[in-house]
Amino acid sequence: MKKELTTDAAAAELRHARFGRLPERVRFDQMTQGVEVTPSGTKGSYDPEGSWKYYSCLALDLGL
Repeated sequence: MKKELTTDAAAAELRHARFGRLPERVRFDQMTQGVEVTPSGTKGSYDPEGSWKYYSCLALDLGL
């Protein structure tokens, strides 16, 4: 079974108008984003006395 390609000129023109060219190139400096880092000793730092709040154990979660 051989398929023949039939192209409608109007459909081909519409397809070419929509997909005929690649989008504009994105520069590298537009791909990166600057984020300020919190200084150490603030909210984002490690707190050994408060680390028990984030302890996760399956046995404790199941109440065993």
